[in-house]
Amino acid sequence: MRNNSLKTIRRHSAGSLRTVCSEVLVLAASAFVFSIAFPGFMVPDGLGFVAFFALIPVFAVIRHASWKHVWWEGFFFGFAFYLFFAYWLKSFHALAIVLIPVIKAFEMMLCFIALKAADSFFKRFGYVVQAIIWVAYAYLSESWFAGFSYGNIAYAFYSYTWFVQIADITGIWGIAFLAILPQPFLGRFLCDAIGGASERFPGYLRRHIIFIAVYAVLLASDLIYGAVRTSEWRAKEPDRIWDVVAVQHNHDSWQGGYYTYLHNFNNLRRYTLEAMSQVDPDIVIWSETAFVPSVAWHTNYSTEGSGYEVTAALVNDFVSFGENLGVPLLTGNPEGVIDDPSLPPILEDGSTNRMDYNTVILFDDGEIKETYRKQHLVPFTEHFPYEEELPWLYNLLLANDYNWWLQGDEPVVFVSDGVHFSTPICFEDNFGYLSAEFAAAGADVIVNMSNDNWSKKVSAEMQHAAMGSFRSVETRKATIRGTNSGITCLITPEGTIHDRMEPFVMGWHLYHVPVYEGGEETFYVRHIDLFAHIAVYASWALLAVGALMRIASLVSKRGRKG
Repeated sequence: MRNNSLKTIRRHSAGSLRTVCSEVLVLAASAFVFSIAFPGFMVPDGLGFVAFFALIPVFAVIRHASWKHVWWEGFFFGFAFYLFFAYWLKSFHALAIVLIPVIKAFEMMLCFIALKAADSFFKRFGYVVQAIIWVAYAYLSESWFAGFSYGNIAYAFYSYTWFVQIADITGIWGIAFLAILPQPFLGRFLCDAIGGASERFPGYLRRHIIFIAVYAVLLASDLIYGAVRTSEWRAKEPDRIWDVVAVQHNHDSWQGGYYTYLHNFNNLRRYTLEAMSQVDPDIVIWSETAFVPSVAWHTNYSTEGSGYEVTAALVNDFVSFGENLGVPLLTGNPEGVIDDPSLPPILEDGSTNRMDYNTVILFDDGEIKETYRKQHLVPFTEHFPYEEELPWLYNLLLANDYNWWLQGDEPVVFVSDGVHFSTPICFEDNFGYLSAEFAAAGADVIVNMSNDNWSKKVSAEMQHAAMGSFRSVETRKATIRGTNSGITCLITPEGTIHDRMEPFVMGWHLYHVPVYEGGEETFYVRHIDLFAHIAVYASWALLAVGALMRIASLVSKRGRKG
């Protein structure tokens, strides 16, 4: 009898192992399939429609998995997806390709637990709760210090113009909800069917006909709204055209030093003058940190006799070039400021008493007219606020050549030739709230200044541009992207990407940017991320109610047994 019991245990263990292995394989396959919905190494522009069904098996696994396994399966899926999706992080730093997937894996682990709870608590419409939770997870995962918005399901649909127009109301969160909602519904049926449930698919659909009808109305409304808004914006005449020359100098981000700065300036100057000889622009834009020696530092503080004369001379060349250009020059350029006001700019040991902002400057008439300081810094590489709490990690980052910028705190609006514009710097256009704040402050055009050259991958640059296209839909402002190596392009207010320059080559392009002056703010600009906030609070409330209902049910059962 004991032998029979052991055999039973072994058979059960073997069956459990086979089940877990099958679930892991399904999750790995789903992670890969989901990754190709976005621009990547398989498909340069992505296959957005894949995102409509790639996560169905994931929800089936969550429904089938035990509480003992679901948490680490969530960790595995998150890690696998971001390895496939953000494989280009290895070009940034060996630490990044481990750190980011691990962080996202922990976030997905918590998400899987919440999704499992929703499926367990709500027997009939748990899939709706799961969709709400997924939106809440997507928002929360980009809202904390290490927030990384890449991989949000909404961004897979950047080229599906009709589908994404609702972003001017809901931001990307309404798009994410519509894309994810059918997948837990179908995942539930898939799990039950594999588990031997007798209900056939037509019967399952009939039993949930109310949900299907509501979803069909939501989707149809979204597409009708998208078709109307797309038609309106493509037919709308701008108040003016702003002619912008964007210069792409394709500089290796990791190279520095005086001779590199001189080489870059010579290339930027050469292509700018070539453009000026052929066209008559209103402004010239260079990319993030295109000109590296700080113009503000060297024009505000004397470095004579300090050994910085050569760098100061390069700044003087820049000033002279800008004075004689004939049009304003907008460029990324670090802003050096005094670190310790009680000490001089140059210390006795020859070092500088200086801290820097990552900034964009508008240079015109021989001077800096306006400066924007980057507000949303890249976590771990541009700032790390936990020096006291996590000194080991702080020192590890410093040992890996990471340096910190100071953080700006104002949504600056530049004015040039009557055009009001703002300049989210690189990573900043990943976040809808920033461009919405710029629009609310009076910007009529978004000018994104980016440097993704370090990635060495067109797919990484395309992922970034795709995300930026949603900022135009949310604010109904045209975006001009001025980049180091791509994707330099124009994005019109309905989110269409135009005139992409070839990435990773030097050159210039004249963009005719439509300017729509003033106008009514979009609902999203007036109520930034409102739908995401609703999803977060609704998730907490629904999970709390579900937990209380489960507890009450258990208490009731025990009472009946007693």
